[in-house]
Amino acid sequence: MEKILNYIARETNGECFASFKYCYDDSSNPNVEYESDEDKYVNLKEFAENNHDAHDRDMRALAKDCNQGPALFKYFLDGSRRVYKVDDVQYDKKVYPIVSGQIAVACCAREMNEDFTFHSFSHIDEECYSVVCLPIIANGDGGDNASFFGNLKNKLNELALLRSSGIQIGRVLYYLTKCEGKETLENKGVARIQDEMTDCEKRIVARLMNKHLLTHESYLIKDGSIQYKPMKTGDYKELNRIRNNYRHVVGVSKKFNPNLMKDNRGQSCAGRIAKLPLYHRTPAILWSPGPEWGGVNFAIWYVRIRDARHTVTPYSGILKIEKMLMTGHENDHGLLTDEVDAITANIINERNPVCYGSDARWANHLYPVYMTESYCKSRFKSDIQFINLF
Repeated sequence: MEKILNYIARETNGECFASFKYCYDDSSNPNVEYESDEDKYVNLKEFAENNHDAHDRDMRALAKDCNQGPALFKYFLDGSRRVYKVDDVQYDKKVYPIVSGQIAVACCAREMNEDFTFHSFSHIDEECYSVVCLPIIANGDGGDNASFFGNLKNKLNELALLRSSGIQIGRVLYYLTKCEGKETLENKGVARIQDEMTDCEKRIVARLMNKHLLTHESYLIKDGSIQYKPMKTGDYKELNRIRNNYRHVVGVSKKFNPNLMKDNRGQSCAGRIAKLPLYHRTPAILWSPGPEWGGVNFAIWYVRIRDARHTVTPYSGILKIEKMLMTGHENDHGLLTDEVDAITANIINERNPVCYGSDARWANHLYPVYMTESYCKSRFKSDIQFINLF
């Protein structure tokens, strides 16, 4: 049976080289992102809450009170992808990488009994599919890219190998071949697949909003940042147009750059964050990335959910929390401090049980998010099975 690469080479007038196939390693070790491209446009000096107290706030008492009533967070969203270098292909005497991947994005919901005890935990929405990412030059005629790569996807899915394996290609993506700075063609292919996963996350949030599931009593935790960078393609590329979908969504990051938060003198607060006492949070700080982000601003703060004595890095047990600012009043005056406190206290209450021993990042995991991530990864085909399709 004909394999995917042979068909792509023939259909696009290219030549494949049977390069070594491998999966890019997704490290799950706890580490710190000390550097970030965001440094050049982040200004974290202004408050994003109405209380302008610069001291850390103790959340222990409020977390205990919140634990006696219904949990604020009912929905949990996570996305995962596995990306593979599957070959090199030649067009016009130049060689380009072919990157492929498996994408899985899911939202899980927790149901509670009337006495606020646990009832059930199940997925309510998901998008899981495989993708292939080619250089844009594969469309040699220069016609409409959406039509060309869409038709290529349909033809690939008719291959006997794919039909017998039960695997379908959800999208054939493409990446631009002009590199700037330290960019590589492989990185551009991987980034394109990452963008596709981000679009999946945005679509699921939009569907939850359309079903009126996200309310002031039923928030969603999105694993990772909601600081979606500007995108040139995709159904949800303009952040200001989808901002209202995120009114009841909080982004929680296990990994972050601690140098982004500044004090009034413009100095990094990385040391202060590392020394946060248990169950304390920093003030919420404004991040205003500028007009290229559609004028959307964010409130950012940090909380320690694990005792530093039991963790392995200075930032293990610390979460970065983000919320989009929705209204002009919030942009000018920030969130209500009571809202920031309530969000933080409820996040603290999500820290148990732990996935200690199952994940090296246990100290930064919220268990419902860990369960959602585990569900996403369970949707993947094995690396061997997937790579052998090519």
